[in-house]
This record gives sequence, structure tokens and C-alpha cells, in this order.
Amino acid sequence: MHTLEQLRSGELSGARRLTLSENLISFPLEILSLKDSLEVLDLSGNQLSELPDALAECRKLRIIFCSENNFTRLPEVLGACPALTMVGFKANRIREVPAAALPANLRWLVLTDNQIETLPDALGHCHQLQKLMLSGNRLEGLPASLANCQRLELVRLAANRLSALPAWLLKLPRLSWLAFAGNPCCEPPRRTEAVTRVPWAELTLGEQLGEGASGRIISANWQQASSLQPVAVKCFKGDMTSDGLPQSEMAAALAAGRHPGLIELVGEIGDHPAGIPALVMALIAPEFSVLSGPPSLDSCTRDIYDPGFALSLPAMLGIAEQVASVAAHLHSRGILHGDLYGHNILHDGRGGALLGDFGAASFYVAGSSSGAALERLEVRAFGCLLEELMAHCQLPVSLRNELTVLMHDCLQEVVTARPDFASVHARLVRMVSSAWGVASTSVGEIVEEESVLTG
Repeated sequence: MHTLEQLRSGELSGARRLTLSENLISFPLEILSLKDSLEVLDLSGNQLSELPDALAECRKLRIIFCSENNFTRLPEVLGACPALTMVGFKANRIREVPAAALPANLRWLVLTDNQIETLPDALGHCHQLQKLMLSGNRLEGLPASLANCQRLELVRLAANRLSALPAWLLKLPRLSWLAFAGNPCCEPPRRTEAVTRVPWAELTLGEQLGEGASGRIISANWQQASSLQPVAVKCFKGDMTSDGLPQSEMAAALAAGRHPGLIELVGEIGDHPAGIPALVMALIAPEFSVLSGPPSLDSCTRDIYDPGFALSLPAMLGIAEQVASVAAHLHSRGILHGDLYGHNILHDGRGGALLGDFGAASFYVAGSSSGAALERLEVRAFGCLLEELMAHCQLPVSLRNELTVLMHDCLQEVVTARPDFASVHARLVRMVSSAWGVASTSVGEIVEEESVLTG
């Protein structure tokens, strides 16, 4: 975080990044003193409603954030900034998106939590667009020209007014991560399984384990009649996230059912003192850690792994098998996870894996033609994950070749040509069984045997 005083004093001369949050009402023209160096400008958390035309003089500006301000119109000067590739105006009051406001080289557009009813056809001319985040608006449709954005990989449409998903959307060759819950076209399923009610008074809260956009996770002890059970409690916030609404995430978590690759749902809290929704989940063993970090501003859609990160063969195969298995389970229930990424996977280093975070999950009718396309859309996300897992593991040549074929099948640009998750999982089991010369019903069993043999 920087200060206006630092900027005015010349202390920030030559800076490439600038972050100012001082309840600003007008754009500080002193920012233009950095026009020859500035690449990333963050003016979030102010009260701005306009940007000056002179901003276009910042010839190196690549990224701009103006979230949580008072803009009602996306500034047209953005389209005149020659190097601009990322635009973030979350949580303003934007109603109008002029065609002129769209930079020619736009890769990432964030307009979450605004009041937008329509988008310009010119958005389809942004052929470099990879990420489009529009959750929490008033959209009843999308411009058909977006079908020309063949590089689109991540699209967030949750909490709008869409009565149907456009047919062209599910044919985009690279689309891998999609969220559309909270629209008329996405009705949550009726609950078919009983969920245990956990009284708030029976919980003793401990330390906070983590906090995300949708809520906080806190350790707790659940005192039942004859036992004390360590658990984790997720208390949902009421705020719109970039992925969608917290209540949609909660509905997906409740509908997901049980699977070894999911964090076990213990119950639901219906009497939180603040009246907020909350879930009780099994406490995850301490040996589990997050597989990767989320995408960076530069990587855009691909996760970031720690330098030197490596997986053993059993660990790599165990993660791949478990994630394919849990994805097949979710899609059998008509659930699109929407955020199948390494940064949403916990692993224990020995092949155990848990897929979490239902913040981008959406519902569809299992067995429908659109459902088949939605599943194969997510298969591409698995193909990206498989590519990353293979890049961090030493594999025998023959197994690498077979996994590479599977990866390419998952990444095929013709959506309908990709396998479904049941086929992906079956192929993983067969190829590893063949490679190790054993008969097994799951890669998990083989991984366990191999771990024992290799110590």
C-alpha cells in the first residue's frame, strides 16, 4: 500500500506498481508522473467515479483495479490505454459498458457485483480474452459475438437473470471453468438425503483455520451425548464473491453427497446466533496441504506451483485418480464443480486427495445434452490439471506416453470429442494396472501397494 504523500514527494518515482486507498473522490493527477514506468495501478476502496483521459499517457499500464468505488459507467479511456490487458471494476454501480472502454488486447475482465443489464457486441472483438467475470449483475443474455472469443477459458455468470445458457458458450474450444448458479436456468435440486442438524450450543469453537471469499472456517469440538468430536465449522458470509453467491456454494456442498475425495459433511447449523448459514465438516488431517497456488496476474488461468515442487509416482497417480473419481461422482448428480483447479485440492503427499471449494458450483439436469457438454467442459479443466501433475513427476516413458494421450483427449478443442469422467477414471485405472502388472479396481489400491513396496 502506498500513500499520496509518497507520490507527491517523488519517493515513488519510477514505480511500476502503485496502490492507493485513501477515500479518494477524484483521480490524483500526480499518478501521471509515473506514466513512463507504471504497469499495475490499484485504486480499489476509494470513492472515484471518473478517470481522466490523460490516463492513456501511461503507455506501459497493463493492469488496473478500481473495485469498490462509485463508477456507474466503465471509463472509455481504458480502451485508449495501449498495453492494458486486465481491467477490474468489481463492486461499483456500473450500468453501462461502452464499446470504446474495451482495450484491444484485453485478457481478463472483472465486472462482478455491478448493475449491468447488457454488454456491447464489441466484447466479441476482444480475441485475446481468457477470463470474463460477470457474476452479480442483471444480465438476461450475452452478446452472440462472444462466440468469437475462442481463447475464453474461465467465465463467471452466477447471480444474473439468464433463463438459458447460450448454445455457443458450451462449444467454446478452451472453456474449462464456468459458474452460472443463481440464474433462472440453474435451479438447485431438492434435497433427497437427510442432513444432520448440529445445535450451535453443542459446539465449542477453537482457532480460525482459514478464510475465503465466501466464509470463515473454524476448528471446533462437537459435544454429543456420549462423545466429543473434533470438527471444522464453515460460517458463510452474505457477500457476493467473484464466483457467485454463498448460498449456492452451500447448496452444492449439501447436494454433493459422500465420496472419499470430498471433505466429509457432518451436518448443518440452523441456529447460528447471527442467523447466518453454516456447515459442520470433518476436520482434515494435518498432513494435507494445498496442491498449488491460484493463478497469478501474469499466468491468468493457470495455477502457480512452488519452485522445486515434485510429486512421487504414487502421489501423482493417486491425485489424478481421486480427482477423476470425485468429478465423475459430482457429475452423476448433475453438479458442475466450476473451479477444478490444483489450488482447490488438498493432498497428503502419498496419493490421498480431497477436492474442495464449491463456490463456483452449478447445477444441471444429469443426462441432458447440455449436461453432457458441461461435463466435457470440466474434463478440459482436468486435462489442464493432469498436464501440471505430469510436469512435476518423474514418469516411466511408457506410462508418460499413455497419460499424454489421455491429457490430449481431455484437451481436445471439439467439446463433444472429449471423454466423460467415468471413461477418464477407467482409463487411469487400466493403464496403471497394466504398467505395474497387477489387477486392481482402483488406482488408489495400486498407489497404496506401491507406497508399501517403495517405503
